Amino acid sequence: MIRYLLPLGIFIIIVGFLFVGLGLDPKKVPSPFIGKPAPEFNLPRLYKPEERVTTADMKGKVWLLNVWASWCVSCRAEHQVVTRFAKTGLVPIYGLNYKDEPQDAKAWLGALGNPYVASLADQDGNAGIDWGVYGVPETFVVDKKGIVRDKVIGPVTEEIVQERLIPLVKKLQAEEG
Repeated sequence: MIRYLLPLGIFIIIVGFLFVGLGLDPKKVPSPFIGKPAPEFNLPRLYKPEERVTTADMKGKVWLLNVWASWCVSCRAEHQVVTRFAKTGLVPIYGLNYKDEPQDAKAWLGALGNPYVASLADQDGNAGIDWGVYGVPETFVVDKKGIVRDKVIGPVTEEIVQERLIPLVKKLQAEEG
């Protein structure tokens, strides 16, 4: 009898795990950076490489870091949404141009528009690695104390902006710095 019940029990457990797994949203991958200080960076500006931007420059304000590249098809899909969001002036959005050629990135922004307060050049991808980027686009929300509060994996959509980013940004801006 046990010979038949044991395989049945194992089968039921596997089906249970499969059922739970299929119900998960693949875009909601937990980030080890949520609730932790934003990784430090000191990067050149895309348009003025002699000028550098650091995470220390952002202290005291809520900001977004949008990781993008000219070779990224999904980045093109989200670009209009990011541009519209930037035009609201609600929160400064910084671009992290990831593993890209500067001339390609500049041409891309020239053709599609530049929504960023500054676009930071990460040609070797080291800053992206420090931030735990494993694919572009990705967008991070950082609070006034420099703590990562959210991460959007994949293209930012109007729904994500309206239902997730705007409420979070407003909440973080209302908090004491």
